[in-house]
Amino acid sequence: MDSATPLSGDSRVGADAGPQTPWWANAVIYQIYPRSFADFNSDGMGDLPGVTSRLPYLRRLGIDAIWLSPFYLSPQADAGYDVADYRAVDPRFGELRDFDALLAQAHDMGIKVIVDLVPNHTSDEHAWFEEALAAPVGSPARDRYLFRDGKGAHGEIPPNNWQSIFGGNAWTRLQEDGQPGQWYLHLFDTKQPDLNWDNAEVREEMRSVLHYWLDRGVDGFRVDVAHGLVKEKGLPDWSGQAAMVEGSDASDQAPHTAAPQRLHDVLDPSADPPQYRPKPAMDPPSPYLDQDGVHEIYRDWHQVLMEYEGDRMMVAEAWVEPASRLARYVREDEMQQAFNFDFLLAGWNARRMAKAIDESLDAASGVGAPATWVLSNHDTVRQASRFGLSDPTTFPKGISSEDEQPDEELGLRRARAATLIMLGLPGSAYLYQGEELGLPEHTTLAAQDRQDPSFFRTNGAESGRDGCRVPLPWRANAPGYGFGGPADGVSADGVSADGVSDDSVPAASVNAASVTDMGGTDMVQAPWLPQPEAFAKYAVDRQEGHPGSTLEFYRRALALRARLDTGHGLLIWSPLNRPGEGILAYRNGSLLVLANVGDEPIPLPEGYTVELASTASSADGEVLAANSSVWLVPRV
Repeated sequence: MDSATPLSGDSRVGADAGPQTPWWANAVIYQIYPRSFADFNSDGMGDLPGVTSRLPYLRRLGIDAIWLSPFYLSPQADAGYDVADYRAVDPRFGELRDFDALLAQAHDMGIKVIVDLVPNHTSDEHAWFEEALAAPVGSPARDRYLFRDGKGAHGEIPPNNWQSIFGGNAWTRLQEDGQPGQWYLHLFDTKQPDLNWDNAEVREEMRSVLHYWLDRGVDGFRVDVAHGLVKEKGLPDWSGQAAMVEGSDASDQAPHTAAPQRLHDVLDPSADPPQYRPKPAMDPPSPYLDQDGVHEIYRDWHQVLMEYEGDRMMVAEAWVEPASRLARYVREDEMQQAFNFDFLLAGWNARRMAKAIDESLDAASGVGAPATWVLSNHDTVRQASRFGLSDPTTFPKGISSEDEQPDEELGLRRARAATLIMLGLPGSAYLYQGEELGLPEHTTLAAQDRQDPSFFRTNGAESGRDGCRVPLPWRANAPGYGFGGPADGVSADGVSADGVSDDSVPAASVNAASVTDMGGTDMVQAPWLPQPEAFAKYAVDRQEGHPGSTLEFYRRALALRARLDTGHGLLIWSPLNRPGEGILAYRNGSLLVLANVGDEPIPLPEGYTVELASTASSADGEVLAANSSVWLVPRV
């Protein structure tokens, strides 16, 4: 390999951010899926007091903010993304005062709080929808949603041919006075009717919801399905099929979990840079995703945020291609961030990662916005499992016991290496709860335990998202691996007084369906999704204080990222960068990030000191091991 002599390349993101840079421009934000993070009252489902009890753990981890997935009043048909009341906390998660306490304590610790906003649809148990069901055809109550008459002699044919993103028809017909009536649109589950964003009352109501939570002190919003609010006039037929995590696909059917999509296929592997086969274009484009009208909504919301101090923000969940179109969501007068799903979808492949980095940084800088990086979330198979598949560029919609089982050790090794690639990049980064523990997907979850509506609406063709949503393990030998119960004797780490697990009791014996706590008195209900026995070795108390653990690796990486200020940096590709040979190398300030995405060791450059390696064996002597990455600084 060439030595790392003077480096050159095109810059991708502006440097010298200056003192006025908003906090979110380089923040590390930790996603909390409340029902699976920590269960304070031991009823089997995580809650807001559980989150509050673990804030010391998050502070020590080194994150800047948390994003809370929905905790609003909901029948939980889609794990809270079916909201019945946008201003109320669901009793499963606590009370409004519990949220206020969480927010206050997080702010006291210097941690910002982002909440989820679900504006595309409500629950069918929302007061508005219940009013619409009782109201006559053509009423103002029905106009808040997308009710339509059916086609055919008796209205028996749906208004158009749209398919639900969760599978099946996107229309459900009402029974009115005992007779078949109108149909209503639901791009997701039948219990999630889409709102009509051409309705002025809908727009004013959601603006009021923003004010409600901003007045309480939240620092921002993650906007669910940000690209889906506006539908094309007339709701025309469309032959395509949209998918939640692959963007949109022009094939007749959604990709099956056994044959997941491959992204950015290499057209000419010998070319440098490699030439890629573009994904099929949607023809015609989707009439319900990424319509130009959504940008008017976000310009309006931007003005709402500007009424408040403290650099309030929005981040878009928008599965949009190409990167230049996604960048439209983060123009100066719209949102502040948009998740970079191209990087997530690139898989463990140097060519695809380099392409995603290049295109994302170029598009973001074109509108003066920072890039926003992510490797996993509550809708995707965990990267420690995806990267352990025989083809680590595939993107399955869940993994079941009947599918290929990932190589757990290899997947974790690659996941840790990918983390250093991501955290060295300029911009903001999001982490999904448990990735700092190296948690794998639960790949053998029984069908009877699954709860994701996509599993049921596709008749099991998609395993669904339950495998990445399994409750976290905190203590290896506690009931439910410490998920349930108050964190008695919590240390500054938010784990336990001594941070050491009790190895005298086999983990499996205390992870029963309904067991007493270690004192034998209070009942601790089993977690809402069963945890695999393998989770014991990933528990926080098994990793606490162990230098080679994934938890300590993340703590070290986040501390170094803050010290080196890579989020405010400038990416310059190094001459060492050869993605066609499985090598990624870039500079960001004084930091040189080198990743070996291949299967053979490569030489380390001369004149550098290893600041952090993805594993203890990654940078051994003068070589960088396969499936590894390293942070290097010039030797003084």
